[in-house]
Amino acid sequence: MEYREIVAVTGLGGLFQLLATKSDGAIVRNLSDKSTKFISARLHNVTPLESIEVYTTGDNVRLHEVFKKMQDNEGSIAIVDGKTADNAAIKNYFKSIFPDFDEERVYVSDMKKMLKWYDLLKGNDLLKFEEVAEEALVEEAIEAPAKASKAKATAAAEATAEEGPAEKPAKKARAKKAAEPAEAGEEKPAKKTARKKKTEE
Repeated sequence: MEYREIVAVTGLGGLFQLLATKSDGAIVRNLSDKSTKFISARLHNVTPLESIEVYTTGDNVRLHEVFKKMQDNEGSIAIVDGKTADNAAIKNYFKSIFPDFDEERVYVSDMKKMLKWYDLLKGNDLLKFEEVAEEALVEEAIEAPAKASKAKATAAAEATAEEGPAEKPAKKARAKKAAEPAEAGEEKPAKKTARKKKTEE
């Protein structure tokens, strides 16, 4: 079992190991009691922990980065006695280990959930975040060229849209010819005929 296999399921407490996926759901194993069950896609959303990000005052961070900070500060009462610590103590704890937390968007309920998840990961020997960090770097290296190519294509499309469609050469030539003034002393045949007729009368 590895960290990348661990998922959270909406509507269900705790964490689960993703065993298999189906068109209508997934089969998971509960990390607490090791029971296996089918999760219906109509009723629940399955979210891998490695895809979860946490709000900060700058760029968001991956959840495993927060767990790593918690791992480095295990002497805190918030972890040792997370169930009885009051909200103020929990907020102070997270502020001390991760000062960049966005306090307006990271609620105490989220912090309590992270504490419970940390305990479950620790109990299942899944606090190996060096491997997770390496996988994240590889993933970013693979995605970077595709993102750059997409950005280049978007910029080219926007530039073309601003310039507008090119005028057809034939149409442009006809417009130029029509705009040219007649040479001095040159008249259209129809006008010459009309003047001649008037003189004869």
